[in-house]
Amino acid sequence: MNQQDTMLHITLADGFVRGLLLTATDTVAKAAAIHCASPVATAALGRTLMGTAMLGAMLKQDNASVTVTIDGGGPLGKIVCVADRDSVRGCVDVPQLEMPLRPDGKLNVGMAVGGSGRMSVVKDTGLKTPYVGQTALISGEIAEDFAAYYAESEQTPTLQSLGVLVSGETVLSAGGVLLQTLPGCPDEVISQLELRSPLMSDISRELCYESMEDLMAKWFDGLQPVLLEKTPLSYRCNCSRQRMEKSLIALGQEELTRMIQDETEGADLTCHFCKRQERFTQGDLLKLLNKAMER
Repeated sequence: MNQQDTMLHITLADGFVRGLLLTATDTVAKAAAIHCASPVATAALGRTLMGTAMLGAMLKQDNASVTVTIDGGGPLGKIVCVADRDSVRGCVDVPQLEMPLRPDGKLNVGMAVGGSGRMSVVKDTGLKTPYVGQTALISGEIAEDFAAYYAESEQTPTLQSLGVLVSGETVLSAGGVLLQTLPGCPDEVISQLELRSPLMSDISRELCYESMEDLMAKWFDGLQPVLLEKTPLSYRCNCSRQRMEKSLIALGQEELTRMIQDETEGADLTCHFCKRQERFTQGDLLKLLNKAMER
């Protein structure tokens, strides 16, 4: 079922549960195309993009952003994703990685990511010092790792499911669910969520046949689901030549001098997130070196 990428903000059980329901097929497909990602890399990157987008959707400041880095020690390498309130972007070290399927026939995301590393979350809300949280990875399957982050770093019990369904180079569907119980939530509500959690475990396949609104009504029947807001989501990079110039200046005088000496014909910079390239000539680099020296 083709749906526009959308985040649904909901509450359940008279507000004792808050939730986010995300459809992100186009967003994940664009990421996969940019990075020429293999199926297992698409699944891992897609899950991380959606988990990061959900963190971004909970930011209260308009210009705030959140960066998630997952480094599990697996052959896929690091996954880095950045989100604001309505867009997300990301990259992975080894996007063309191929892995054998799991015995159940599913993509082996956990093996590709690895489960012995850490997940870090950096929230930039415009204050002098950003918030930084780190947790050990649980499995490398991404959704469990996000849930562990919420429980450990934000002390918020969380149920999370993230799914990407891939056929060859095609992303058939991608979606996610996040549910958080608030203080005072009745035990019977928590029990109901635990009983219904298996219904949400295969969300990407469910989205092939039903809309997220229909799934919300089915999954949470009897729990008083209330749709508060619908917000769009897209894969969008905010890179620019000016940002690249600032990055080069931030390298410092010594590194810029080395680049000028080594790169006699100038340098090409490529954005990790969107693969945009900018050419910096020797003259450009000399001007940036002068700016670095003025600091």
